[in-house]
Amino acid sequence: MYEPKVNDYVQWKHLEGWIYYIDEQKEYLTIEVGVKTKDDENIDCCPIHRKYHCLVLCYYHQWNDLKYIKSRKSIYDEVSS
Repeated sequence: MYEPKVNDYVQWKHLEGWIYYIDEQKEYLTIEVGVKTKDDENIDCCPIHRKYHCLVLCYYHQWNDLKYIKSRKSIYDEVSS
């Protein structure tokens, strides 16, 4: 069985995206399916986050439906392999 890791690009049902977070208890993970840059006003209000991230929740019992596509070294890389 595929063992999901952060920064893996996966396909799940009709969605594709990067694994963004895995819960420490391995109860769920999130898949980033969209990113949008904030406008200057919103960046000024919350400078910690410069983008909006659309995440989908995938529970542990659904991980067997994940299909591994590729990986990246970090969130700052587009694609490593």
